[in-house]
Amino acid sequence: MKLILRILLTAIAVVVLAEFLPGITLTEGYKSAIIVAIVLGILRVTVKPLLIFFTLPATIVTLGLFLLVINAVIILLAGYFVDGFTVSGFWTALLFSLLLSIFQSILYSFLKESKEK
Repeated sequence: MKLILRILLTAIAVVVLAEFLPGITLTEGYKSAIIVAIVLGILRVTVKPLLIFFTLPATIVTLGLFLLVINAVIILLAGYFVDGFTVSGFWTALLFSLLLSIFQSILYSFLKESKEK
C-alpha cells in the first residue's frame, strides 16, 4: 500500500514540476506522470546502482556531487523511455531531479507512521 502511495505522490510531484519548468512536458497528463513515476522507480533500482559503481572515482573526487549528474541521467533516461514525457536537456533534467527530490522528501514525510503507542 505504501508503494502505491509513493508512486502516486511522485506522479503528483511530476505533474506539478512539469507545469512550472519550461523544459519538461507531459503530453498525456496524469497517465504519463504515473508511468514516469514507475519508470523512475525501476531505473533508480536497476540502473542507478550500476552508474554509481562505475563512476565511484568521480563521485569520491567531487565529494558526492557527481550523484546529481547521475540523477539527471536517470531523468533523461526516463524521458527517453516514456513517450508522453520529454526533457529538453541536461540542465533541465538536473533542475528537475533536484526539485523532484525536494518534493518527494516533503510528500513522503506525510507517510511516516508515528511509533508512539
